[in-house]
Parts: sequence; C-alpha cells; structure tokens
Amino acid sequence: MGSRVGDSGTLFLPWFSSGEKRRRGLGVDGAVLAVVAALSFVGVIMVFSASAVVAGTRFHDAVYFLKRQVMWLLVGFVVLHVASRIDYVQWRKLAPWLLGGTALLLVIVLLPSLGLVAKGARRWLRIGPVSIQPAELFKLASVLYLASYLARREDRLTQFKAGLLPPLVVVGVLAGLVLLQPDLGTVAVVGTVMMMMLFLAGARPTHLLGILLATLPVAALLILRSGYRRQRIMTFLEPWKDAADGGFQVTQSFLAFGSGGLFGVGLGEGKQKLFFLPEAHTDFVLALVGEELGLFGTTAIMLLFVLLVLKGFQIAGNAREPFGRYVALGITLLIGVQVLVNAGVVTGVLPTKGLTLPLVSYGGSSLVVSMLAIGILLSVSRDRERRRQGNTHGPRARMA
Repeated sequence: MGSRVGDSGTLFLPWFSSGEKRRRGLGVDGAVLAVVAALSFVGVIMVFSASAVVAGTRFHDAVYFLKRQVMWLLVGFVVLHVASRIDYVQWRKLAPWLLGGTALLLVIVLLPSLGLVAKGARRWLRIGPVSIQPAELFKLASVLYLASYLARREDRLTQFKAGLLPPLVVVGVLAGLVLLQPDLGTVAVVGTVMMMMLFLAGARPTHLLGILLATLPVAALLILRSGYRRQRIMTFLEPWKDAADGGFQVTQSFLAFGSGGLFGVGLGEGKQKLFFLPEAHTDFVLALVGEELGLFGTTAIMLLFVLLVLKGFQIAGNAREPFGRYVALGITLLIGVQVLVNAGVVTGVLPTKGLTLPLVSYGGSSLVVSMLAIGILLSVSRDRERRRQGNTHGPRARMA
C-alpha cells in the first residue's frame, strides 16, 4: 500500500484511509463507543467479582468498590460525551495549560502535608471525599502537548536541537516529578508512546536510537539504586524461587490463569481473589478474568482492545488536521501500550508494574482520564472529511 503525504508535507499514515469513509456530517465512531461500553461493562462485573470478599472483610460492605466504580464510570461517560462534542482543535490551545496544571499537581502531590502515601508511594491527592492520581493526567497531558508540538514543528523533526530536544526537555521535567513519587511504570509508558509518535511523525531513527541508548544507563541506575526495583527484576527472572514472598503476586497470577483453562471456573467462582492474589480488582484484574472466564474470556477482552486500537488508527488516518492526526495517534498508542504492559505483567512477560488495565481495572483517576482521552478521540472521528484537493490534486497527493 502506498503512503500518503499530508498538507504539511509529512508522511501520512496509510492505515484505513479508504475514500468511501470520507463523508461529511458523520457522527462519532459507533464501533469505538460500542467497544468502550463493552469493556466498561466487563470491568464493572469483574471489579465486583474480584473485590466483594475483600470489601466485605475490610469495609463490611461487599459492594464498596462496586459502588465507587459505577460512580466513576458514570462520571467518565459524562466526561466522554462532553469531550466528544468539543471541537478537538480546542485542545491544541488548552494543551500548554493542561500540561502546566499537571506539573503543578505533580509538585503538590510530593508535598508531605498534601500528598497521600500508600504502599510506599506518594501518588494521590485528597480532594474532598475523593482521591485523584495526577500521574494519570500526566499521560494524557503529554500526548496532547506532543500532538500540538508535532503539528507546529513537524518540518523540524529531522533536526535534533531545533526539533527533538524541546519536547524531550518539557516531558522529561514532568517525568522527573513522576519518578520522585516514585512511579517508573508511568514514565516508561509515556516515554514509549513519545518515541513512537516522534518516529511516525518523521524523526530520524538514528536520533531516536541515540536517545534510547542514552536512557538505558539512567534506567539501570534507577533500578539498581532501588531495593524494591531490584527485587522485582529478580522476581521477574525467577518468580517461583521466592513464591512465598517477592514472587507471590505473579505466581498467584500464574495459578489463576492455569486453573481457568479454556472456559474458566465460572463467573464469581474464582478462588485466587480470596486473599491469595493481591490487587485482583486493580492491576491484576486480567488474571481473575483468566481464572473465571478462561482463555476464551481473556481472548475476547484482548480482541476488543485490538479493535479499539485499529479504530484509533483509522480515525488518525482520516483526520483532516495534523493536530487531530497526532492526537488520535497518541491516544491510541497510549491505550495500546498500557494494555500490552498490563497483560505482560500479569502473564510474567514483564516485571511487575503498578499499571491498570484501561477501562477494566478499578480506579477512578485511570477510568475518568481514559474516558476523557476516548472522548477526544471520538471528537476527531467526527472530522473525517479530508480536503479533496489535498488528497486528489497536486504533487503531494500520492507518494509511492
């Protein structure tokens, strides 16, 4: 398939850009909305199944987590609807302000008198009756900022100092604040998405390879100087060697998948959630899906995510404005990378990281920010009518 060059001269995404889909006046992408609804519905069911016993013991209320997940889901759908109705071009103007606000929150959460500490990390802010996690907003704010930057400076990306260095510095400063929480997993996800966006926007592979090689010693230093990170790497390499302590969570995840078989033990019948598998309703909810719904249920959920990612690329391919193209691409990559990391962790392919499964895991900040991101993606999907003269006329129309 031939690639296409957009109005600005940048190599355009070749995926799913068939002419028959470029019709004026289309509403939001119904397939994306259906997939999001299905994943959210599955998430509510699995959160309740995973958390009922723990909630009943800890809070004397079996539906403690369920009620909060449903509340956040309702808020999330309202946010999604509002974001889908806002012209996505407005986010280009708001991106610097959102990034600045996120930086402020990341500073505030590090203050001992304001940031909440849980499990050795200072990642939450208490606002009235709810807690928020600024690192979740950092993911989306970085994508919006980078999309805005690429739309303005895509012609300079082949230059390191004038093209690549500014976004690396800006996002790097915020990433440093996230590392202080500490939260290496979020930084790794944002860094991966950023590198992929820069590559697809036309940055030189040699520059990106140099950046990657420069970050490896830093990552190694962060791991070696942290006791719990070193333990996670050792557990990742030999999880069964310390199955009763450091490797307990991942080995219990293995047992959950193994006992589920092809079709699972039945919804609500899983045993690993009975105080065996930690974080069964948050980071490791996919393991519970594997136990109760089996390989069939796990595959179905992953296929829904695959469809969501493919539709996201299609929306990016049909976007009329460069900013819409990059923001749709960034949001799609953000969701896809986080799904791959979460699935890799629960199956033992990657070291343990505190990352949720988007739309499915319990967590208000993750759910609402994911809904906001998908709302922006749906807003881009409304704008499928490309400039005909840019597609069918002139020297930039096609490039083999």
